[in-house]
Amino acid sequence: MSLRFVTRSVHAYLDYPVAVALMVLPFVLGLGQSNALALWLSVATGAAAFALTVLTDHHLGIWRVLPYKFHLAVDLLVGIAFLLAPSLFGFSGIDALFYWVNGAAVVVVISLSAPEQSAVA
Repeated sequence: MSLRFVTRSVHAYLDYPVAVALMVLPFVLGLGQSNALALWLSVATGAAAFALTVLTDHHLGIWRVLPYKFHLAVDLLVGIAFLLAPSLFGFSGIDALFYWVNGAAVVVVISLSAPEQSAVA
């Protein structure tokens, strides 16, 4: 059994709630105590993630103009950026923890993503 079980369909169902959580949780958790950017970076990333999902070529995309592989590449870059954000911007406490946990979660999901199946002619 392959450890890469996150299919395109599963990923699509994760995208919208994650995008909304990135926009809402910073306010619920009171992010921004060590640096105001800790709050707004997540909100902006959530809005961008929502737009990316709407534009991705998967069954929950509304305007399917962006390839799924591009979506995965952007997600990986966001995960890495979130892991680095506390060091780059001086986040500490809950601000740093939020970015480390979310960054790690994104990198894990991408690493567990199943390869695309090619169509057989």
